[in-house]
Amino acid sequence: MTETTRQLSDAELRALEEEYDPEARFRTVTRPVAIMSGVILFLLSVYHFYTAGFGIPRATTHRGLHMGVSLFIVYLSFSSLTRNRHRTDGFAVLGVPVTDWVLAIGGAVSAFYVPWIYDQLAFRVGNPLTIDIVMGTVLLLALMEAVRRSMGWPLPIIALLFIAYAYFGRSMPGILVHPGADWANIINHLYLTSQGIYGTALGVIATYVFHFVLFGVMAQKIGLGQLFIDLATALAGRFAGGPAKVSVISSAMLGTISGSSIANTVTTGALTIPAMIKIGFKRHFAAAVEAASSTGGQITPPVMGAVAFLMVEYLGIPLRTILIAAIVPAFMHFFGVLVQVHLEAKRLGIRGLRQEELPKAVKVLREGWLSVFPLILLVWMLMSGRTPFLSAFWAITACMIVYLIQRIMAAGTIEGIKETAAGIYEGFVAGARQSLAVTAAAALVGVVIGIVTLTGVGFKIAFMVTSMAQNWAMSLHGLLAVLPFELLSIQTLTLLLTLLMTAVVCVLMGCGVPTTANYIIMVAVAAPVLGMMNVEPLVAHFFVFYFGVLADVTPPVALAAYAGAGIAGANGFKAGNTAFRLSMGKALVPFVFVFSPSLLLVTQSFTLPDFLLAFAGAVLGIVALSAAITNWLLGPLLLIERLLLPIAALLMIAPEIISTVIGAAILSVVVLRQYLAGRSGPSPEPVT
Repeated sequence: MTETTRQLSDAELRALEEEYDPEARFRTVTRPVAIMSGVILFLLSVYHFYTAGFGIPRATTHRGLHMGVSLFIVYLSFSSLTRNRHRTDGFAVLGVPVTDWVLAIGGAVSAFYVPWIYDQLAFRVGNPLTIDIVMGTVLLLALMEAVRRSMGWPLPIIALLFIAYAYFGRSMPGILVHPGADWANIINHLYLTSQGIYGTALGVIATYVFHFVLFGVMAQKIGLGQLFIDLATALAGRFAGGPAKVSVISSAMLGTISGSSIANTVTTGALTIPAMIKIGFKRHFAAAVEAASSTGGQITPPVMGAVAFLMVEYLGIPLRTILIAAIVPAFMHFFGVLVQVHLEAKRLGIRGLRQEELPKAVKVLREGWLSVFPLILLVWMLMSGRTPFLSAFWAITACMIVYLIQRIMAAGTIEGIKETAAGIYEGFVAGARQSLAVTAAAALVGVVIGIVTLTGVGFKIAFMVTSMAQNWAMSLHGLLAVLPFELLSIQTLTLLLTLLMTAVVCVLMGCGVPTTANYIIMVAVAAPVLGMMNVEPLVAHFFVFYFGVLADVTPPVALAAYAGAGIAGANGFKAGNTAFRLSMGKALVPFVFVFSPSLLLVTQSFTLPDFLLAFAGAVLGIVALSAAITNWLLGPLLLIERLLLPIAALLMIAPEIISTVIGAAILSVVVLRQYLAGRSGPSPEPVT
C-alpha cells in the first residue's frame, strides 16, 4: 500500500489515541504494579457485574467503594507528568513515586471514610468534627489532582473558582453577592451530604455508566464493532464517495455501543480515512468526516455516553423515554453529515468502491450475526422497562456466552474455554480502566453542583442571562419592524438569543471539560436559564448536552478532529474547522426541538402535525445549508443561490409557519432553476 493510503498499526493507533485523549494516557508501570492494578480493576468489574444482577448496596457505600478504588488506581495509572508519563522523579517504590502512593492511599481512605461513618452522619451533618474536615479536605485535594492527571487542568480550575465563590461570597459584585461560607461549612456540604461529591453525578457513574462501558468493551471483544464497519461498507461503499458514507454509517452503528468520540474516531478511522484519501478526498476532509461522524456516538441510543443515565436521575423519567427522544436528533446529525459527504463527492466527481473492494452483506451477516444478539437483548430489555443495570447485566452475560461460543468454534473446547477466560479477564480490566477518569471527574463535578446548591448561583446567572436577552430582543424587534409582517415575536427573539448565549457557553465549556462533566455543570447553571423561558426540562437538558458534544469538533480544541487528522496526516486545525462545518446538523437541530418540542417525540406538547412540520423543516433546512456550504445541489450554485440557501435553511427551521413556507419557497426556486439548467446544458461555473 502506498504512503498516501498507509493504514496505521495497532501500536500507532493506540499512541494516537493517547496523544489526543488524556483519559488514555496510562503510564508504564513495573510488572508487580501492573499485576496488582489488573487484579483490582478486574475485581471492581466483577463487583459491578454482580451488583447489576443481584442488587446494589446502600448508595453511599456503593459510591464510596467505587470512588475509593478508582482513586487508588488513578494514582498508579496516571503520572503527575502528563506529557512525559514514562518518567519517574524522586524516590519510588515498585517504580511508582512515594508521593503517588501517599495520594493513592489518602484518596482511597478519605473516600471510604464517609460510608464507614454513615450511621453517624445524621448527628454530624451541619456540625462536622475536625477529623471530618481533614478527611474532606484530603479527598477534595486528591480528586483535583486525579482529574488534573487524567483529564487536564480545566475542570480542577473550574472547581477551584466555584469554591472561591462560595468562600468569598460577601465580596462578590452585584447580584452575585451572598453571605459566604467558611471552610468547615463548605466541606460539610460537599463531603458529608449527598449534595456534593457523593451526589448524583458519582452515583450515575457507579450505578449505570460503569456497566455500559463494560458492555461496550465486551461487545467489541466479540467483534460487533468490526461487524458494523463491514456491514456499512457492504451497504454504502458502492455509492459516490463510498468510504466517506461508510464512515458515517459505521460510526452511527458503533455509537450504539460506544460513547467516546476519540475512541470511535480511531477505531473506524483506521479503516475509513485511508480509503477516503485513496479515492480522492482531501486529507483534512477525510479526517473531518470521521471526527464529525464519531462525535455522533455520544448522542446515539442506547448508550449515549453517560448522559442518558444522568437524565434519568435529574429528570426522574424512564430511560426508554430518553432513548426515544434521542432518536430523531441523532438521525438529523448523521443525515447532515451524510448529505454534505454526498454533495462533496458529486462536486468532485469521486467514485464509490469497486465491486471487488466490497464485502458481501449476506456473508457479513452470516458470519457475524451472533455478535448482534447482546445488543438486541440490551435494547429489548431497556425498551421493555427493565432497569438499566439489570439490562446491562444480561447484555454483558450474553457477550460472554457469545465469546465462549466463538472461541470454542475457533479453537476447540479446552483451548476455547482457556481463551474465553483470558478474554473476559482482559475485557473486565479494560472496562474498569476506561471508567477511572470519568469517575474522578464526576466526583469533582459534584463539588461544582454542591457549590451551586449552597450559594444559589444558578438562578442568579439565569436572571442575568434572561434579562440581557430580553433587552437585546426588544432592540432587535424594533429593527425588524420595517418588515410588512411580524417575522419573529419579542418572546421568540428573547428565547432565540438566550439559546444562542447558552450554546456558546456550552461549546466554550466543552473545549476543556469532558462531555459528561460539561453536561452536569451546564444543567446546574444553564438549565435554570431555559427553565425561566418555559422550555420543557427534557428539551433544556438535550439542548445543553448537544452543544457540549459539539466541542469535540470545535477548534481550537476539537480533540476528535485532531485524532482524525493524526491518522490522515492532515492539518488538525483545518480538519477541526471542516468537522464543525459537517456538524451543522447537530448545531441546528437543538434550536428546532426547543421551538418545536414534538421533534423529541415524548414531550408533553407532542402533536403529530407539529412533529411532521418540524421534521420536514429540519430535513430541508439541513439540505439547503449543506448545499450552500458545499457549493453544490443538483449542480454548482450561482452566487445568489449560495447566499439565499442559508437564509432558506434558517427560515425552515424556525417555529413560525410563515417563515417555514417562505424558506421552502426559496429552496424550491433554487432546485427548479438547477433542474432546468441541467436539462438545457452545462451548469455555470461554481462560485468558490
